[in-house]
Amino acid sequence: MEKAKEKVSIPKTMLLPKEEMLEVKKKGQKIKIGVPSDLSKVEYRVPLSPQAVDLLVSYGHEILIERDAGKSASYSNEDYQKAGATIVETKEETFQCDIILRIAPFDCDEIDALRGNQVIISNMQIQAHCNESIQKMMQKKVTTIAFEYLENEDGFLPFVHQMSQIAGVTSITIASEYLSNSRNGKGVLFGEVTGVTPAELVIIGTSTAAEYAARAALGLGIFVKVFDTSVYELSKLEEKLGRRIFTSVFYPKVLRKALISADAVIGATSFNTPPKFKVSEDLVKQMKEGSVIIDLNVSQGGCFETSKCTDFNNPTYTKHGVVHYCVPNTPAMVARTASISLSNILIPILLAIGDCGGVENYIKISKGFRKGVYIYHGILTNHDVGRMFNIPSKDIDLLLAVF
Repeated sequence: MEKAKEKVSIPKTMLLPKEEMLEVKKKGQKIKIGVPSDLSKVEYRVPLSPQAVDLLVSYGHEILIERDAGKSASYSNEDYQKAGATIVETKEETFQCDIILRIAPFDCDEIDALRGNQVIISNMQIQAHCNESIQKMMQKKVTTIAFEYLENEDGFLPFVHQMSQIAGVTSITIASEYLSNSRNGKGVLFGEVTGVTPAELVIIGTSTAAEYAARAALGLGIFVKVFDTSVYELSKLEEKLGRRIFTSVFYPKVLRKALISADAVIGATSFNTPPKFKVSEDLVKQMKEGSVIIDLNVSQGGCFETSKCTDFNNPTYTKHGVVHYCVPNTPAMVARTASISLSNILIPILLAIGDCGGVENYIKISKGFRKGVYIYHGILTNHDVGRMFNIPSKDIDLLLAVF
């Protein structure tokens, strides 16, 4: 007689429809973000708008904002409180957070006040640093990420692109202001009027800032001339503008003639690389008295030999009869617009950091974000900074295998 088959017990869960067995996603890490005020550094932008704070808080993140940090962008303390932020009285309180988010670079005294082993996301502005400040950050074992080096996954620089757009358009407003009598200028309208020769603008470079400066100037009827080292880049600029304009490589006689007749000159070469060409002091001497130079690349060394960094308290100086406007954070002139633009870029990044379990994980999975890291756990990873300050640097991809 055949042995009876043994009964097999089937778990009830195996009979359930598959969609009911989907794994519940684990909650991401809640992050504590500090936003110090940059007003003492004559920086009017703020990295997070109240709307951005509201969204972050709704995901469970904690935001500490120094009192009046958003004042110059027309955001009140009440706006941030209603959005769920905690208002603190000193920047030192924000310096104790896991992530510190600000616009201006840190100086040595501020680095001393850091808790250490934190994440800093801000502008680097390499000209604002020295060997001591870099060494101090390394000693604090911080991880620092620079806005200007951050990329998306397609290699696009979102912060540079957005701020360059604003800087380009704003530069035309600045030139117009300093050519007018309100600023003791020549009394020239930076535009076009029937029967009057239009104002002339020379742009050095073909960057995004150059494109938007040219676009705004052409809309006002200004005669625009653009110079660059590359014919290909000049051609691309014309395609973006959708029209033919005066373009030239840096032929000395052609450039000299253009500068002599220019009412304003804007330095707008590509960001993240030192300018490949500088207008000599001798050429500046030959420019019209009362003409205006606006150097949008001054934080990288400048497009003119006569350039030196200024700020909004004293934005200009006159040399050889030419007004020089060399404020490195020009977009802060329209602080609210720039702050909203920065928030729009930062929100998806911060939410992704929380979702994946923190900055450490996000650095590992996001190649574009990793490009922004210049100090990792106290180790310098940006080779350009290393060469500039004679500090040894290491490849971050190799370090990721260790940490």
